[in-house]
Amino acid sequence: MTGPSFAHLARLSDDTGLHEHARGPLPRREHGYCLDDVARGLVVLCREPELPADLVVLVERYLAFTAHAQAGDGRFHNRLGPDRRWQDEPGLGDWWGRALWGLGTAAARCPAPWIRTAALACFDTSAHHRPPSVRSMAFAALGAAEVLTAAPDHALAAKLLGDVAAYVGEPSQVPDWPWPERRLFYANAALPEALIAAGDLLADRTVRDDGLRLLTWLLTVESRDGHLSPTPAGGWRVGEARPAFGQQPIEVAALADACARAHRVTGDREWLIGVRRAVAWFGGDNDIGEPLHDPETGGGRDGLERDGCSRNQGAESTLALISTLQHGRALLGSAG
Repeated sequence: MTGPSFAHLARLSDDTGLHEHARGPLPRREHGYCLDDVARGLVVLCREPELPADLVVLVERYLAFTAHAQAGDGRFHNRLGPDRRWQDEPGLGDWWGRALWGLGTAAARCPAPWIRTAALACFDTSAHHRPPSVRSMAFAALGAAEVLTAAPDHALAAKLLGDVAAYVGEPSQVPDWPWPERRLFYANAALPEALIAAGDLLADRTVRDDGLRLLTWLLTVESRDGHLSPTPAGGWRVGEARPAFGQQPIEVAALADACARAHRVTGDREWLIGVRRAVAWFGGDNDIGEPLHDPETGGGRDGLERDGCSRNQGAESTLALISTLQHGRALLGSAG
């Protein structure tokens, strides 16, 4: 299958960073930027197997934004206004974890040596922190996994990745609810993916298998009639009505990420089912039969509601689309 278009990502970007919101396909410049999205941009760009020069320029800009957001103690700002002033204090929210994921990916995969060096230096400044949120920790752990894949002796990354299991916890013993939280929230698959990565890279089979068990269950409960029916923005637990709306592309992309890693770690082709369903969800195989991928613009629409999908094509949704199509190209081109 063909890979993603980066046309809309370029449309949303400028010499500062990546605009968070859009009205249709047009950037809403008045809403400014957020590190969450810029860090996601680093991940998808540095995953590209052959990065053309115009996209290397975007990597440079996103890395500069991330470094500018980093405080001296390793915390990060998240929101930059259109006036180029920070609108928040540095913290350890999801954006901290996403930043480490983006920095780790750039440090491990970017073709430009100076970018790899600069990204690793930023990663090292922040990786000693431990955030209050399990998702922030899971995102950071995925960045640490990238660093360890490229540099197996990197002690700071190994320590960060090794600590993620205590954050996520062991699967519950309740038969129909093994999930370690009372409710599914957002980017749920990042939790089992972090466990799978930790178990694989740190040779802990128990942690790896806990992650695989949680991901198996999650893919089952987030599927309906052979297609994905992901957890909505308001969360979900067993017994609540399905399908539920609004469904967010970030949830689908997280499932694709986790299933791609599970396939890579285990070699089990059954995990390709999750990647295939994620790609198909964007193409219209979802609860209302409407595509969220706009092939004309290259953008991803912002969410799925009972009465249709959003016409807006913001950064988070577009990056979720790009990430999912990357996995589809890599894993489904020869698998069908």
